[in-house]
Amino acid sequence: MSNNTSVASQSEKRKRLEELKERMRKDENLPLRKEASNLVFGEGNPDSKILFIGEGPGFWEDQKGIPFVGNAGAFLNQLLSMVSIPRSEVFITNVVHHRPPNNRDPLPNELAAYEPYLDEIIRIIEPQIIVTLGRFSMAKFLPGETISKVHGRERVIEFGGRKIIVLPMYHPAAGLRNQSIKEKLISDFRKIPSIIEKSQKMVERYAPEESLSQKRQIEQMKLL
Repeated sequence: MSNNTSVASQSEKRKRLEELKERMRKDENLPLRKEASNLVFGEGNPDSKILFIGEGPGFWEDQKGIPFVGNAGAFLNQLLSMVSIPRSEVFITNVVHHRPPNNRDPLPNELAAYEPYLDEIIRIIEPQIIVTLGRFSMAKFLPGETISKVHGRERVIEFGGRKIIVLPMYHPAAGLRNQSIKEKLISDFRKIPSIIEKSQKMVERYAPEESLSQKRQIEQMKLL
């Protein structure tokens, strides 16, 4: 799962993520922190090709400070195992990193407050694929869409000057509540191996273009 095309090394990425996590811990303006037990920053391989983004921490996540460790997390682990992807080889985070009271939906101002941190996580990890779990993370990349219509259908977006495949999916918790959604999740997860292959071809296709852009930036810096 590691992305060998990344400019930064895995150790550099891990260091930058730890620094970002510490900044979040100290940020007293984050609107959900007062009632939460722990910051749930994210965990996994900082050099992963795949970044999973959920909605927000639940009870057990809040207690342990780790995303997806409750029943929904157990189901996510099963889905990853089904397609032979170790959980330790992906990175998992959320659109908000403290638990909303009573597990309610995050509010627009809360999403906005955490968004710069999420954006920085994405920039550090440099994923080839972002799997959104639930409608809130989907809406960040595909605003105006409904998950019932677009789940399991990948889109190519630009983020930070890089092309990334976004694969919207239902949240695992929804699959636990609804058998039909569970079957859709299983079907959508089975697409991941082929999408990994597509993402690699996309990287190879656009690598010369990105290298040229980087070269131009270096040349411009030399002129300053």
